Amino acid sequence: MNDSILPHLNAALNAASFVLLVAGFYFISRRRVYAHRACMLAALIVSCLFLVSYVVYHSQYGSMRFTGQGLVRPLYFSILISHVTLAAAIVPLVAVTLRRALRGDFRSHRRIARWTYPLWLYVSVTGVVVYLMLYRLYPPR
Repeated sequence: MNDSILPHLNAALNAASFVLLVAGFYFISRRRVYAHRACMLAALIVSCLFLVSYVVYHSQYGSMRFTGQGLVRPLYFSILISHVTLAAAIVPLVAVTLRRALRGDFRSHRRIARWTYPLWLYVSVTGVVVYLMLYRLYPPR
């Protein structure tokens, strides 16, 4: 196992993104638009920081091998594959959702946000789950 702090930072950034997304939803459900906007922009910034950290880490250390055996192995890879696939899909969804909000087209923004929001939540949560499974529950030998 390497001694990089980046996997831990990445998990923290994913967790922070999740919290900010939930807070943003809470605020918009109470029509607190400015608080919603602040949370969602902060979630975007945190997610961008995650992406930079993730790329730096994997360019230095490559991939980490999952050491779990038995039934947990297909569970881990199912979570990982869905996480990676949706993480790639969420990037353009977030960009379109943000662009519509910034243009003031809130009707279209709401329509796409209904898809973007749960997928972004899923990617944030499963990022933490992948970290826990890979580095805490079944750490590299």
